[in-house]
Amino acid sequence: MRPIHITPNYISTTPSCLIEVGGTRVLCAASAEEGTPPFLKGSGRGWLTAEYAMLPASTHPRKRRDGAQKDGRGVEISRLIGRALRQAIDPFRLGERTITIDCDVIEADGGTRCAAITGGFVALTLAVDRMIREKKLFDSPVTRQVAALSAGIVDGEPVTDLSYRQDSRADVDMNIVMDELGNYIEIQGAGERAVFSGETLHRLLNLAGEGIRALLAAQREAVGAAARWLPPRLPRLIVASGNEHKARELKVLLAAHYEVLSLREAGLSVDIEETGSTFAENARLKAEAVMRLARCAALADDSGLSVDALGGAPGVYSARYAGTHGDDAANNRLLLQNMRDARDRAARFVSALALAAPGEETRSVQGEVSGTITDAPRGEGGFGYDPLFEYERGRTFAEMPDREKNEVSHRANAVRALLRMLEAGTC
Repeated sequence: MRPIHITPNYISTTPSCLIEVGGTRVLCAASAEEGTPPFLKGSGRGWLTAEYAMLPASTHPRKRRDGAQKDGRGVEISRLIGRALRQAIDPFRLGERTITIDCDVIEADGGTRCAAITGGFVALTLAVDRMIREKKLFDSPVTRQVAALSAGIVDGEPVTDLSYRQDSRADVDMNIVMDELGNYIEIQGAGERAVFSGETLHRLLNLAGEGIRALLAAQREAVGAAARWLPPRLPRLIVASGNEHKARELKVLLAAHYEVLSLREAGLSVDIEETGSTFAENARLKAEAVMRLARCAALADDSGLSVDALGGAPGVYSARYAGTHGDDAANNRLLLQNMRDARDRAARFVSALALAAPGEETRSVQGEVSGTITDAPRGEGGFGYDPLFEYERGRTFAEMPDREKNEVSHRANAVRALLRMLEAGTC
């Protein structure tokens, strides 16, 4: 392979890079704007497109500048770049916005389309990083890392990253686009001067694969800290609740599967009216509202206390049982007052979780834990009705360490049910 050098942020006005592969130099820039082509309007999906052009002085003799009539070769390469880089993103996470990748060849010495794809991905990553920092995106839509390289047979020998001189006399000429897992995105190949066997094809693909691994490493080095948005990585998940206690519990329980953010950490302020008649309905309302706002996976928990002697109350009104939302002390006083003559003190904590992700069906699970209502509050930990809820081991949730409570709680049981769905591939 020829020497490769990628200079990030080459243009100060937009996410960009200059990619140099031997004597080939391509300026790649990524511009994001709200809105999508008409055929995607209202779908919730974003779009990525590309424009490729060779500057007049990029070749010798001078190439005529494109006018109203576009260069057919440039149109074909633009489509290739767009197809390749669309494989790198989840359009639903991008939301209804368009990213345009501009690739302008400053100097051409072979492999310009492959350099444009490789550099275009760098510009795309930098654009995603900027949008996340500006709170226009809350999770990375990048699902694959993409790079491209040429390969061919020159003078009877397999060669990768062909210069113009090699390309002009190659017997076989190919362009290969791959992702970080070694999957093929596109293969363009032709016997320019000779036919080639299946064995030769496999040799060229393997040779290109080795070179593309080097390009992937160069991309990561070029984007620096923005590489955190590239796979493999944990997807982000926003907890659709202003309750920081819930967010902390879910962060611990889901740490192996998601980078969990509270609404505050995501910088979101949203007031969702809980109009559902069940925990599951309210959880779905909250999760889908935050998902639509952030174009990011959102998890909502609607939970509360169901007391048998009170016909299931406080139920969905648990957080505002005494009238003011989140006044735990007032809620506990009212519950004890309503239970003062009750002999049956059986109760259940119920947690309904709803996971909403862009482009996917919302999934719901429910967890419960049984106990009894005490005559007076006990314990200094927990929150909500924890001081009044005695678990089967004789202690209230407020008397149990957080770690122990998190192992048996209704929310832990709901999360375990959610994880089983995730691991089974049904969520």
